[in-house]
Amino acid sequence: MYKQAAQAYQKTSQVAVSPRELEATLLMKAAARLQLIKDEWDGSSFAEKDDALAYNRKLWTVLVTSATGAESHLPQDLKNNLASLGVFVFKHTINVLIDPAPEKLDTLIFINRSIAEGLRAQPA
Repeated sequence: MYKQAAQAYQKTSQVAVSPRELEATLLMKAAARLQLIKDEWDGSSFAEKDDALAYNRKLWTVLVTSATGAESHLPQDLKNNLASLGVFVFKHTINVLIDPAPEKLDTLIFINRSIAEGLRAQPA
């Protein structure tokens, strides 16, 4: 009985999450995956590193596409800034793949955490 109640609560809580909170959670998940790769750099395979970078890249593709689309109600200057940040993330990811180094992940981790923090902040 308890297990069923917990599962029902979990399903309801997933549905009730705001889009901002969902985006923040996904950005934090990507940052955590990148942090794990950085922390275990020498023990991680290329496939594991590529998987974490691909997840982040796909997430940013979705975020930038949805934020800059015609249906987005964001101000144009914010759309432009997000598009520019997305391009930076994509270029930096390519740079990490071409010349791998664990410290290069710091930039992507910082960006994801900072954007997530901003999404979780209460609007004034």
